[in-house]
Amino acid sequence: MKPTSNKIRHTHPVSDTVFKAVYDAPSSLPGKHKWLTKDEEVRQIEKILGMPKDTIGAPLWVSGDRKTCKKCRREMSWLDIVSSALGGVHGQAMIAQVILGEQKYVNTEAPKAIEGLKCYNCGAAFDKLRSFKCHNWAYAKVALLKVLQKMEVSQG
Repeated sequence: MKPTSNKIRHTHPVSDTVFKAVYDAPSSLPGKHKWLTKDEEVRQIEKILGMPKDTIGAPLWVSGDRKTCKKCRREMSWLDIVSSALGGVHGQAMIAQVILGEQKYVNTEAPKAIEGLKCYNCGAAFDKLRSFKCHNWAYAKVALLKVLQKMEVSQG
């Protein structure tokens, strides 16, 4: 996945409370479709990252305007995201930290498409995946994030 040049990223570290409110709302994901990565593909992610089997237990969500690769018809997933990112953008340790780490992040930049994504099966470019989230990474609309953070401050 190619990093977007000349664009400011809108990724914010957040508390567990704010993150849970965003993560528990799959409707916050952009795109026409929202779905979970299949278990067998999660196991393949563990393998290519060098993790023991069943290390990843949390659901790995994806969303987009189309679910399948035009060339081979395989349903796109976190496996495509991880394998594309390992192609020179991110290392195994960084990706493992995103999936398993303690710090929670919310991204308010809802992309038109994840850049540089390729099908794990056939290598075809895929430009319809809009977002992905796991237990410590999620997308949220800017307005939603602001409301949740204000609520947290007023309750704290």
